[in-house]
Amino acid sequence: MARPSPYPAELRERAVRMVAEVRPNYPTEWAAMKAVAAKLGIGSAETVRTWVRKAEVDTGQRPGVTSEEAAEIKRLRAENAELRRANEILKAASGFLRGRARPAVEALVAFIDAHRQVFGVEPICKVLTSHGLKIATSTYYAAKNRTPSPRSVRDAKLKTQISRVHADNFGVYGVRKVWRQLHREGIPVARCTVARLMRDLGLEGARRGKKIRTTIRDDGHERASDLLRRDFTASGPNERWVADFTYVATWSGIVYVAFVVDVFSRAIVGWSAATSKRAKLVLDALDMALWRRDRAGIPAGPGLVHHSDAGSQYTSFAFTAHLLEAGIDASIGTVGDALDNALMESQIGLYKTELIKPRRPWHGLADVELGTAEWVDWFNNQRLHTAIGDIPPHEHETNHYAQLQPQPAAGVNA
Repeated sequence: MARPSPYPAELRERAVRMVAEVRPNYPTEWAAMKAVAAKLGIGSAETVRTWVRKAEVDTGQRPGVTSEEAAEIKRLRAENAELRRANEILKAASGFLRGRARPAVEALVAFIDAHRQVFGVEPICKVLTSHGLKIATSTYYAAKNRTPSPRSVRDAKLKTQISRVHADNFGVYGVRKVWRQLHREGIPVARCTVARLMRDLGLEGARRGKKIRTTIRDDGHERASDLLRRDFTASGPNERWVADFTYVATWSGIVYVAFVVDVFSRAIVGWSAATSKRAKLVLDALDMALWRRDRAGIPAGPGLVHHSDAGSQYTSFAFTAHLLEAGIDASIGTVGDALDNALMESQIGLYKTELIKPRRPWHGLADVELGTAEWVDWFNNQRLHTAIGDIPPHEHETNHYAQLQPQPAAGVNA
């Protein structure tokens, strides 16, 4: 196994920025460093501490958030707690509020049951009543005191599980994926039952919007040929990678985010974010992919095809030279034909639908980096993917390598 390469400079800079960004959410700076190390796949939080300390020496700044700023943040959070809670209740009840017909009392009671541990019964009743779904706390408790039917008992249990699965997966799963995840967890339930209970809870899956073009073709460089020809299949990891980038509008300006995806498992093996879309953006994503694969003991190199569109970043001399140095074959789709990089178009569509749109507005680069790190970690380790049998990408790769292990002969103890 090849020795892992040093941490890329872009990763070190990203970690320092992310520590500063997440510090208010943790009781100590060390806890923030540990969280960032886990999210970015850095072996030790002590490594992150070293980078932060060096950055402080380089910039002359004090570490973390000052006590005065932390106290102000705490005061503002307490001051707005009721408003945030009301907004969260309304968000959870959005399915009810959009419907024309008033939900049955049983459905409202089930909704309160599913969220009472988070918001409390009285606040939920107050918010629902103020938005036209009148239910008194006495009505709720009266319904709870009645002997429930076997179906309502099972429905209540299933709703708790459905709500958990939906919330644990960025709130983007629709009926089919919630149903699949429940079966993976050993919870037998019909798909139609999941659909009915999700309607009662006001839960639904994320819906994709339209893609906006971000890459500009470059007629000044000779382009590589299309080696994939829309065949987005592979027999194993590190055979075919696809790449592209998109943009995120923030209060501080446009942030560009580049991704590299392994065709075999759909795993996001590399990504990068920056405030400009120069070649360095896609180079950093490629370097991250190579470093991660090297660190995992499955280095990429000769035999790997890197496929992208004909954007100037991917046809630049710096990028093509980097591919050549790593022994990677370049592949570029036809100019102006999105279908030639359809898999990457789909991945970016998921990124926009599952992360960027639901969490708007975004503040700036650090905010986008933190959210993207969280989403990529979930995407690779938890999200179910239809194309690979409704399992997460890393599980698919683990299964692949397990099948390659030699099996003991019959009659021989393992």
